[in-house]
Amino acid sequence: MKIFENYSLLEHNSFRLNVKTRWFVEYESEDDLHKLLSDEYFFSQAFWHIGNGCNLLFLSDFNGVIVHSGIKGIEKISEDAEHVLLKVGAAEIMDDFIQYCVDKGWGGIENLSLIPSEVGASAIQNIGAYGVEAGDCIREVHAYEVKTGEKRIFSRAECEFSYRHTFFKKPEERGLYYITHVVYELSKQPLFKLDYGNLRKSLEGQELNLKHVREAVIAIRESKLPDPNVLGNAGSFFLNAYVCKAHFEALHQQYPGMPHFFEPEKTGDGKEIVKIPAAWLIDQCGFKGKTLGGAAVYDKNPLVLVNKNNATADDIVSLAKEIQATVNAKFGIELSPEVNYI
Repeated sequence: MKIFENYSLLEHNSFRLNVKTRWFVEYESEDDLHKLLSDEYFFSQAFWHIGNGCNLLFLSDFNGVIVHSGIKGIEKISEDAEHVLLKVGAAEIMDDFIQYCVDKGWGGIENLSLIPSEVGASAIQNIGAYGVEAGDCIREVHAYEVKTGEKRIFSRAECEFSYRHTFFKKPEERGLYYITHVVYELSKQPLFKLDYGNLRKSLEGQELNLKHVREAVIAIRESKLPDPNVLGNAGSFFLNAYVCKAHFEALHQQYPGMPHFFEPEKTGDGKEIVKIPAAWLIDQCGFKGKTLGGAAVYDKNPLVLVNKNNATADDIVSLAKEIQATVNAKFGIELSPEVNYI
């Protein structure tokens, strides 16, 4: 187990904010984690578990304990003619894991290429892109309950996967479990999902295989999203908007070119749901390239807020609030941040 005091989190948040934590603890095994969860001093402090810091915004220094998993490894636990089950350590870099699977000819998660995430966080956030979500391929999540130190294995159904949501993100469950491993089920005879965005067009003239799909996804993402090592950002800052069909139809009369996707889900009162891309809403409000202090809206993708010039957390939050207020005033839609404020 690694323990550091007064530790800079500059390398642990993709906004590249030079905030500090009173303590930083990285456990490297389940035994380490069990010891940590048995420590009285740990529970006397404020504590927060992070992945690689690509989906959070530290508002200030953290006066407590930041916890990080160092558990790695990829273990094949079963295989048949059609599928393979892999138990993957929470600290494995998701994109490295995807490359590993593509090299083996195992499909299902290639559309998630280049998403900055660790494997443990992929299960918490249910990361998704180009018509695929991590939850589509996750079969189990192995975790420890923080308060009791007891191990629990969550089935796919218990994880409650839906759009950018899981059981672990529920307000009443947030932070109550630390994930050690995720069991992914990959296909040896992959079914490609190419109908989202311009992925199919990007593959024209190429042999359809896992390697080419992964390369196409990476090329698209690199053309739209800034490298956080060059320009601090947390990827998509806001969730896409979901509105009832009646609300969408009223907006569509005003904006006939509004992109939209009819969803099979329904609201609690039985109304149909329509998804509207948050990037389009923000762009229509003229925010692309706009700056506030050291923060800015990325000029190639209005869904991304960036640390352009030594931004403070206040700069980023203020810009986000301005976007939310303007979109709400224009469209009657409240955008929710995908980024966690710490």
